[in-house]
Amino acid sequence: MERLAKNTLRMTAAFATAIVLCLAAVAAYFIYPGTPGNSKCMKFEGYIDLPRDRSLNILDYMTIDDGALFVTSESSGSLFKVDLDPKHPSLSAVSELPGGGAAHGVALMMDRNVAFVTRSEENTVDVFDPTSLRLLSRIPVADDADAILYVPSAKLVYVANGDAKIATLIDPEKRITVGTVALPGRPEFPALDSQTGILYQNLEDINSIVAIDLAQRAVIGQWSLAPCEGPSGMAIDSEQRRLFAVCSRNATLVVFDLESHQVITSLKIGGGPDSVAFDGSLHRIYCAGKAGRLTIIQQDSPNAYRVLDEVHTHCGAHTLVLDPVSHRVFVAYASLFVHPRISVFSPTMMNDVQRREEKGPFHAAASRQVD
Repeated sequence: MERLAKNTLRMTAAFATAIVLCLAAVAAYFIYPGTPGNSKCMKFEGYIDLPRDRSLNILDYMTIDDGALFVTSESSGSLFKVDLDPKHPSLSAVSELPGGGAAHGVALMMDRNVAFVTRSEENTVDVFDPTSLRLLSRIPVADDADAILYVPSAKLVYVANGDAKIATLIDPEKRITVGTVALPGRPEFPALDSQTGILYQNLEDINSIVAIDLAQRAVIGQWSLAPCEGPSGMAIDSEQRRLFAVCSRNATLVVFDLESHQVITSLKIGGGPDSVAFDGSLHRIYCAGKAGRLTIIQQDSPNAYRVLDEVHTHCGAHTLVLDPVSHRVFVAYASLFVHPRISVFSPTMMNDVQRREEKGPFHAAASRQVD
């Protein structure tokens, strides 16, 4: 009986030790993100460290323009500006605009030296100087201000208000609200078609997309994104008339034809996708999701797509942005007890020689070595 009790005690101690070691391993994974997994088409260039505001740091949107990267913190409300070092991104200088309420999208008007950031908890759009990060004014808007976009052709700032199921329109010169657009569902992310000036807005709760004419300030079309479930990030290839939407609930990217208004194909990607970017000169699509996967997709033709690679990043690394000049991809990491980080990737070989020779001019333009 005594021997049985001792054996039981040893087994209990061993089991408890195993649990502690597993929890320690999980904690170490979340606290210390390691080097991303190897990739056959992307080079990892290092991390950009941001200031740590609290124990848990969750980054949201990233916006880039002319060598300046703006990053918002959903957890602290801070807005970070990274003045990118073109040769050594990890040495880039970082400045911060503190703020209350969760910070989300950023819209830039760099030629006017003015920018806008949404704050969902305070239901405001803050106007700030993108050079000095000085707060200029605050504009009250409807509930749940999230994604934001400046539309030069309409001279309006467009704000997606998720819970309110509307879009708010702001005059950037007067810095006041000048109208709203009622939406049939909960807006998540907008994308602008540069050829037509039409704005496309996905609706997360009804798996659909609407077209908005900002001149009319009205919805002019609505279509299904099936098989997409929970559309989140979007990007547009205006030249080839294609829209790319990632779907958070079923880990899918759908390709939508802007002329026929229907989904023409879909691909499985990393779990919990939240953002997508399209590099038009390389015909490449990048997707990031909460499962910690960076999916790289090649556009072989307007109707043909294939997954090139899937890079392991870090759990919660759901936000990315593309620099169209350098072709670098920046992926933001959530952090626990350590500084939040942005991983920097650059493309290596654009495509394989065989496909370049087979596919002709469209593919050859994307099949080259990047310095």
